[in-house]
Amino acid sequence: MSLNICVAQLNLTVGDLAGNAAKIIASARQAYAKGARLVITPELSICGYPPEDLLLRPAFMAGCDEAVQRVAAELADLEGLHVIVGHPHEPVGGTGVRGKSVSVQKRHNAASVISEGRKIETYAKRELPNYQVFDERRYFAPGQGSCVFQVDDVSIGLLICEDAWFEEPAELAKEAGAELLVVINASPWHVGKGAEREAQMRDRCLATGLPLVYAHCVGGQDEIVFEGRSFALDAEGDVMGRAASFVESSFFIEISKQTSQFGGLDSARAAIELVADIAPETTAEEDLWHALVLGVRDYVGKNGFPGALLGLSGGIDSALVLAIAVDALGKDNVRAVMMPSPYTADISWIDAREMAKRLAVRYDEHSILPMFEAFKATLAGEFKGRAEDTTEENIQARIRGTLLMALSNKFGAIVLTTGNKSEMATGYCTLYGDMAGGFAVIKDLAKTTVFKLCQWRNLHDPYGTRANPIPERIITRPPSAELRADQKDQDSLPPYDILDAILERYMENDQSIEEIIAAGFPRADVERVTRLIKLNEYKRRQAPPGIRVTHRSFGKDWRYPITSKFRA
Repeated sequence: MSLNICVAQLNLTVGDLAGNAAKIIASARQAYAKGARLVITPELSICGYPPEDLLLRPAFMAGCDEAVQRVAAELADLEGLHVIVGHPHEPVGGTGVRGKSVSVQKRHNAASVISEGRKIETYAKRELPNYQVFDERRYFAPGQGSCVFQVDDVSIGLLICEDAWFEEPAELAKEAGAELLVVINASPWHVGKGAEREAQMRDRCLATGLPLVYAHCVGGQDEIVFEGRSFALDAEGDVMGRAASFVESSFFIEISKQTSQFGGLDSARAAIELVADIAPETTAEEDLWHALVLGVRDYVGKNGFPGALLGLSGGIDSALVLAIAVDALGKDNVRAVMMPSPYTADISWIDAREMAKRLAVRYDEHSILPMFEAFKATLAGEFKGRAEDTTEENIQARIRGTLLMALSNKFGAIVLTTGNKSEMATGYCTLYGDMAGGFAVIKDLAKTTVFKLCQWRNLHDPYGTRANPIPERIITRPPSAELRADQKDQDSLPPYDILDAILERYMENDQSIEEIIAAGFPRADVERVTRLIKLNEYKRRQAPPGIRVTHRSFGKDWRYPITSKFRA
């Protein structure tokens, strides 16, 4: 006896209830035509993840209910098909708030099993994450109990994402007769997350003795990216199938069940076998590239922008953003603007022109010298007797920001900012200048990672846009903001290998100043970097959203007060 399962690894959009339902229906019909009798969609597939405060709107909840009903109705004619649909669920009634007798509705992160026009089971997520980017306890109440249902004589235990990171939900499903665990997910990606998930699910298989199917979504949603990479594990936790990463797909798994001559539930469980295609493993740099490309493509596309533009300086950060943008949107939808100042080196002009030529994007040059001189003339009386300093440097950056935003306003294209995590951490960026824009593509990439990713892209052409797109000198020359004569980044900051290592330890891994110093880093550098991180919180609060690629980014992961007298 066998059961054909399809994981619908879908790219969903938050709030597009009709569009998401249509995707689920189409995927289910296509899978059914290929023999699938169980179709699994991701966590909160009806509304997209995370819906955040949309969940507080009664009209949104009603719309989700209607979308679930639509899916059930439009698949009612497919005999024997079961579809797992993730959705918010708000049953009437409750136990009150904080001991009060007021009756309330208890909203759940739920999933329903739909078959032949009706919901046969609804399961509420038990374990609600409230760390990193997750904030589920703000919106949901934990569920209770377990959910086990039958499809073609196979007993399937349903879990939702975080449930599978704890022992009890899976054990309860096993006690209720489950022979196979199905876990639906919307788990944001960061470097290394795919292997981490497989290891965690392997532990769940070993603890229960059950095989497991992990169904995941794909796509960009504001600052987070989902990579797909759905998979199937046998009862020993070995990978028996894996879907490709960063692409929407239908992932098929053939389940076979050999009943033991001795009978009994345990023997039947042991005889469950899974067969599926296994997508090859990928490198960290390849995953990182695909995540950034997908994040840009979905942010621009899902928000309706006709294209993107950016300031191309001849430096490594803007070069990387341009290459990502072209891979994401295509050369005809990306525009590069070079805005030289009196301090722009000739090689910056040459390299910027060369890169724009290699990628065949529209490229324009607009000198900021006349505007810079006009600003200085206007402020000459105010600044009389004071030497030039970062004020004049910032004026140049703000002129550039104003020009880019004017082009954005006139033509509708979104401005992609080019600042990296090292700069965002230390404040080596200008409010309303290079921080001006709509989407910060590399805001979670340390400068050392920027170099590595540029080198990787020059050796690989994953989207067939252009091999070796970044001129080698852009990668090898010392970084400079070029806002004063002979300026180098390292005039104002520690060497990037030291800065980024301190940043990772302090900001991402919560190590103390003394722990970092004990690891061999100079005290002066550690105290300087950590001080700059604290001082520049106000800038980061005003930065555009950008793609999260580490396990801790500036944004939802990092919630520190701007006004604070605490010093470690």
